[in-house]
Amino acid sequence: MFVCESDRVFLTLKVGKLDMDSIASGGILDGAAPVLILLVLGSPAAAPTAKPHNLLEKLAWCNGVDRTSPELQITGCTAIIDLGGHTPAAAIAYNNRGNAYAEKADYDRAVRDFDESIKLDPNNPKPFNNRGVIYLKRGEYALAIKNLDEAIRLNPNYVKAFVSRAEAHQKRNEYDRAAQDYDQAIRLDPNVKAVWNERCWARAMLGEFQAALEDCNKALQSEPNNAAIYDSRALIYLKMGQVGAAIDDYSSALQLDPKLATALYGRGLAKLKQGDTAGSENDISAAKTIQPNVGHDFARYRVK
Repeated sequence: MFVCESDRVFLTLKVGKLDMDSIASGGILDGAAPVLILLVLGSPAAAPTAKPHNLLEKLAWCNGVDRTSPELQITGCTAIIDLGGHTPAAAIAYNNRGNAYAEKADYDRAVRDFDESIKLDPNNPKPFNNRGVIYLKRGEYALAIKNLDEAIRLNPNYVKAFVSRAEAHQKRNEYDRAAQDYDQAIRLDPNVKAVWNERCWARAMLGEFQAALEDCNKALQSEPNNAAIYDSRALIYLKMGQVGAAIDDYSSALQLDPKLATALYGRGLAKLKQGDTAGSENDISAAKTIQPNVGHDFARYRVK
């Protein structure tokens, strides 16, 4: 499955006459006098006590540049929130700190931060997307879709939101809606690699096998070493009754990921259809050891 993504918003700071739109380099402006920035502080009376380079460092942490750790990002964003009060910068900092909490799987704190970001800036689609992603990870699919709907309303070209909403629909077995959202994501950005495999899967569940195969083949052109794509295409072949092709693709998937339970179980089913009872039992037993409920998944896929 596609791993849905949260979205950062980048803070900027002006020091002296320079606009630090990109602070990834972590440069320090030696000798520059601190200048009040309304974006960050909101009020001329709230001048920063930190030196310019310290504030730049906190901004860099909050922006998550150079793969900032979640702990540093939380520290940086908290500093901006403490300085910013109820400003647009604080809204951005809450969003980015929420992402950091999400990375630590602290979903309750993440949701609270996205709530605050939305209160401060209800017209920014990113915290709605990010809150939707959290609900998706927690299995609260209706809430996820509600938030992703709002993100898309605010930004009709929001590829990540379409992809995440598609996954939420897919989790609810709403494959037609999932396929429609993947259609939109591909229309907006055909270079999002994982989406081709996800639409392949949705189309397979809808019984649109030829279109699904075309999507999987497209995905394999750009990601020939992705076990999940072989696994998806194998399922299509299995549902089509092309058992030999299914076994070949499941075996390719297992060469890349030997513990992929769905590939083991699917290959076991395919071997059983070929009359290889011993081979089938070995694969299915191995699959259940890794993922005990894998058989229920295949029942949901309408494959037995």
